[in-house]
Amino acid sequence: MDKTFLKTAAFAAVASALVFGAATDSDAKVKWKMQAAFGSQVSHLGPAGQRIAEFVTTMSKGNFTLKFFEPGALIPPLECFDAVSKGSVESCYTTPGYHTGKYPGLAFMTAVPFGPQYGEFLAWQWYGGGQEIADRIYAKHNLTSIPCGSIGAETSGWFKNEIKDISELKGIKMRFFGLGAKVMTKIGVSTQLLAGADIYPALERGVIDATEFSMPNMDIDYGFYQIAKNNYYPGWHQQISIGELLVNKGKHDGLHKAHQMMLDVGCKANMVIEYAETEAKNPAAMMKMKTEYGVTNRRWKDSDLAVLEKAWREVVAEESAKDATFKEFADSYFAFRKIYKIWGDAQSLKSTYLD
Repeated sequence: MDKTFLKTAAFAAVASALVFGAATDSDAKVKWKMQAAFGSQVSHLGPAGQRIAEFVTTMSKGNFTLKFFEPGALIPPLECFDAVSKGSVESCYTTPGYHTGKYPGLAFMTAVPFGPQYGEFLAWQWYGGGQEIADRIYAKHNLTSIPCGSIGAETSGWFKNEIKDISELKGIKMRFFGLGAKVMTKIGVSTQLLAGADIYPALERGVIDATEFSMPNMDIDYGFYQIAKNNYYPGWHQQISIGELLVNKGKHDGLHKAHQMMLDVGCKANMVIEYAETEAKNPAAMMKMKTEYGVTNRRWKDSDLAVLEKAWREVVAEESAKDATFKEFADSYFAFRKIYKIWGDAQSLKSTYLD
């Protein structure tokens, strides 16, 4: 019999079991709470949390539900790690980058400065050892992390004035996230992390001089362009960003296998949908801010990017010396990139666009 037919039939059987209900054991009602780290009104990030809840409910025909709770409704978003570990709530839709106070290396599971494109990053995370390291860390705390969302490259800063040389950043106060913030600190920027809703007032009052937040289609909602008209690219600090469904391990292990698969397959679908959606909407947002709001889109000089990348390498060395798990992530990540390079160099092609 044709092997392709057998594979197709097997896939269809699995899909049918998920959509129409699997074995009787999976028909028991399972009701989970899911604390969201991102509000439903936050473009892309909020709806992504709602989407995975909808996927699971639909695939299980209502037998397995994740109830979406707005940020802070059950617990503060930054307390998800401990709350889910203890079982205070079954799950959180969040990001590994929010747990770096406990394990700095988990930042690698969200976004890496001067990181690769989407395909290469997922290759490392799923098949190159990244998720395995994370799984060992989470398991120590009775947690299971399922990659469950993704967005593309961000902008790298909103500034009130043109930056003619990277040295001009020294001494400014800037909102910045993750490992990128450590790089900016290295070159003399005074960084702080602010929630999205707190950035505009801080810019307006002069608490900060500049900010980065996300991508054009998200930044436009926050109105940064009203104060800072210079938007810089590329997003060297976050070429892609990954979210997660953080689940109590005991609860996850106790699920029927069909329900476990619904979480896994639903999250993978969620990643692709969210990534494609953001990539589709960013060009229009960039155009609108340029033509309607007077924003100037600028690109860092190659020499500026070289300074930032050098600072990033120094951050890696320093953080690896201080934290064993950071070093484990870094060693795995860079070793994979070294191997991937032969393929990456061979198939890379500079994008060309027809006018």
